[in-house]
Amino acid sequence: MTMAKRIAVDRCWGLIIDVQEFFLSQIDKRLQSKLETNIKSFARLLGYFRAPMVATLERPVDQKGALPSEIAKHVSGNAKIFEKDFFDLTKEKKIADYIARLKQKQVIVAGCETDVCVLQSCLGLLGLGYDVYVVEELVFSSSPNVDAAIARMKAAGAVFLTYKSLYYELIEAVDGARHGEKVLATFGPFPADLPDAAVQ
Repeated sequence: MTMAKRIAVDRCWGLIIDVQEFFLSQIDKRLQSKLETNIKSFARLLGYFRAPMVATLERPVDQKGALPSEIAKHVSGNAKIFEKDFFDLTKEKKIADYIARLKQKQVIVAGCETDVCVLQSCLGLLGLGYDVYVVEELVFSSSPNVDAAIARMKAAGAVFLTYKSLYYELIEAVDGARHGEKVLATFGPFPADLPDAAVQ
């Protein structure tokens, strides 16, 4: 079993997989709204730390939709958005080349679908030697039961964590208490819309 490393701000990048209207429309409206808010907060948090971000959109985009505007406007300037044809984003040469150039081996994952594109992309990233961290509140699927996919990702070496764990780990990772105070002043002690448990 691989030992989970602490997340380091200068070694991590964020990944938002296929958060598009087509997939969001297949889940409960209340959950859809919560996920959009939570993924927006995720993008905003990583943007604050200037962590590079990658967002993928499954083709055809004219049918499946773009990144929701509320999320897109909080994706940092270092973000790159790619369209993809494969479930596993590492099979897309442009994406694989781009993430290799980042030279950062920790990836923090949000998006959908847990049992298809998230699963396949995590397996692909693990196969390329990335440390993969999946934020459990921020992955979703139209399927009601994704336990087998989660078990498979964990068995392959993906680490599941809560947004709360990520939030405080990033605060502590950067320049000690003074920086932590600045982050807390910007974001508050913990975003009220992100519970310390997976969204059900």
